[in-house]
Amino acid sequence: MTNIPETGRSPRVQIRLVVIQVLVLSLLGTLGGRLWYLQIREGDQYAKEASGNHVQQVVQPAVRGSILDARGVPLADNETRLVVSASRTDLMKMKDDGEAVLTKLAGVLGMTPKEVMEKVRLCDAETPQPCWNGSPYQPIPITDETTPKQALQIRERAEDFPGITAEPQAVRRYPSPGKANTAQVLGYLSPVTDEEIQKAQDTSSPYLRSDQVGRSGLERQYDKQLRGKAGVTRYEVDKLGRVIGQAEADPAQPGANLVTSIDARVQRIAEYELNEAMKAARKEHDRNTNRTYEADSGAVVVMEARTGRVVAMASNPTYDPNAWVGGISSKDYARLTGKKSNYPLLNRAIQGQSAPGSIFKVIPTAAAVNAGYSFEGPYACTSSYSIGGQVFKNFESQDHGAISLGRALEVSCDTVFYRLSHEEWKRDGGNKPKKNAKDWFYKTAHQFGLGKETGIDLPNEVTGRVPDRQWKLDYWKANKDAWCKYGDKDGSYAEKIAYENCLEGNRLRAGDSVNYSIGQGDTLVTPIQMATVYAALANGGTLHSPTVGKAVISPDGKTVTEIEPEAYGKLPITKKTLAEIDEALEGVATRGTAAWRFGGWPQDEIPMHAKTGTAEVHGKQTTSWFATYTEDYSIVMTISQGGTGSGASGPAVRNIYNALYGVAEDGTIDKKKALLPEPQKTLPKVGTDGTIKSPKISKDPAKDRPTASPDAQATTPQDGQDGQDDQQQAGTVPSPEAGNRDTRRRDRRRGGGRRPGDGPRRGDGRPGRHRHHRRATGTRRAAS
Repeated sequence: MTNIPETGRSPRVQIRLVVIQVLVLSLLGTLGGRLWYLQIREGDQYAKEASGNHVQQVVQPAVRGSILDARGVPLADNETRLVVSASRTDLMKMKDDGEAVLTKLAGVLGMTPKEVMEKVRLCDAETPQPCWNGSPYQPIPITDETTPKQALQIRERAEDFPGITAEPQAVRRYPSPGKANTAQVLGYLSPVTDEEIQKAQDTSSPYLRSDQVGRSGLERQYDKQLRGKAGVTRYEVDKLGRVIGQAEADPAQPGANLVTSIDARVQRIAEYELNEAMKAARKEHDRNTNRTYEADSGAVVVMEARTGRVVAMASNPTYDPNAWVGGISSKDYARLTGKKSNYPLLNRAIQGQSAPGSIFKVIPTAAAVNAGYSFEGPYACTSSYSIGGQVFKNFESQDHGAISLGRALEVSCDTVFYRLSHEEWKRDGGNKPKKNAKDWFYKTAHQFGLGKETGIDLPNEVTGRVPDRQWKLDYWKANKDAWCKYGDKDGSYAEKIAYENCLEGNRLRAGDSVNYSIGQGDTLVTPIQMATVYAALANGGTLHSPTVGKAVISPDGKTVTEIEPEAYGKLPITKKTLAEIDEALEGVATRGTAAWRFGGWPQDEIPMHAKTGTAEVHGKQTTSWFATYTEDYSIVMTISQGGTGSGASGPAVRNIYNALYGVAEDGTIDKKKALLPEPQKTLPKVGTDGTIKSPKISKDPAKDRPTASPDAQATTPQDGQDGQDDQQQAGTVPSPEAGNRDTRRRDRRRGGGRRPGDGPRRGDGRPGRHRHHRRATGTRRAAS
């Protein structure tokens, strides 16, 4: 026997060998299974992803569609410019984050290094404009005003400007045809953000990082139609980045063209007349504040009466939308958004809201008839009306005796409406309202379309306010704590009001109804709302959702999608009542508060209807309102802190009508000089090659029109009138309004003239009579 053990044959060794064998086989099995999964089961998917590593995409931006006026004149189109852009991705790879390159670039472009660096920094909560709010992975435009010499320097010295490109690109342009600015209606563009890309990725219209999107106005409302679809070409490249073939290509599809109902000529005149009216108002003395009127902002709407289509819409102050093209500068951004700017980006025609004053009275007139009162009356137009200890007066305590509701509209008699609204308030239970109060005066306002959006095809329209019982309750709940904290029974006027509102601000008081009946108090409307109301009075009672877009035409002109006007309701009045209100508003223009502005108007040929209004806003000067209509158009103008309705806005509205119909100085109609005697019906033609057939427009239509009637230009009202027509006091809660101190329009002045002594004639041939009718101030506090 030997003492040497049999190595490897012991049970322990055998177990170890088996374990090792099992482990090896398990590892091999796992590896084999994984290889099968990757190469066989998921092989196609991974092969596809791997091929993507060798495909590079080149994006070709789509040409944005043009925005045209009703005759085909471009309001917004495109032009080719040399654009210098910077790749932030390339700059961030440099040790100094590209500071040296950008400093060198600034020297070539004639800009400061700070200006260039601000252009490429990313926007966030702590970074003010200018900054880049688009995707950080796309080229960031620095300027689109590069000269060919500058672009050549950059391209020839590419090694000195890594990450910088200078390429021709289609850039948005707002040409202002005939000096028609149209800024707030058109809007502007800015780069798409990562957040917007994420939200739109699963929609029918996804964004690319190179896209520019509409931020306001028509550019935003019709962005999907205007934007088109960017082209993408995919190239196969090797590992060194060299192109070895083209995988596929999707050609760019240009955006469609938007035809609007805007007429550039009328738009120019509306803008010009609004600006001139504001300038003239600033020269007038306000006897209430003992200083000149500020006339800090205003708006005017010209609307087709039968369709609700907008022919012109001007807002002042305004701005140049070209400031946004290629990125906005810090100076321009501050000018547009700073505290002293008065916010010209606001479209005050749809976003400016204030108390309407007497142009509102057509609504309580209809409400009174619906509540069972006779249109013929008679109703006492006394010099004042008392509720408790509060006295509400007509202007200069005028007494017109017993009159009808129609005559109350003509002379704008406040006390007639005070009395009717107070009677209805008592019928509904007064301070202890009935469970099912009728609230005719408030119900009728809602039926006229107030207190809600009109539905115009422009973004960010505001609703205005009908201060009914529900609003009073909601407003009280929201403000009760603040009122109770601030209020003082024996304090200042504002503190006393806060004290009263704390105790009973949820109640609809008698004074609230009285102020409301003459378009004061907490009532708020927008110019577009009132233009819609007066257009409905003109067309027989149909309320239309206003529209600016008229048709979308494909780039080749083969597909035309018309945007039809939409009616959303009828005025809540009978044909008889409508005819009576219509006759009364004609009387306002021929023998009422607007007669001195329409002297010499061809009333027999073009019946004019009007209503003046002057509303007070607590802490500010009076707001001027002027609402009018003919068979074809309704025109509404308002000027914040501008004075009276007929005094400040009247001449401008008259001049717009003169231009529309070609009314000459002596009242005759020159059809050859009429810009738009009836609304435009046909659409402009777009050729298959994308060319747009449009008529020529003069350099400034404001200079190419008949001279205004001397009566329209009169600066002296009729005997006994002092220009303070329809003046009223504000109600319980102040109605805040934005203001402006600067305008950017031209400073031409229009001429003036004296009115003749003879009165105008009615449409039925009877002579009109001049009357003294100015309206009463109410009370600053609502009576309980």
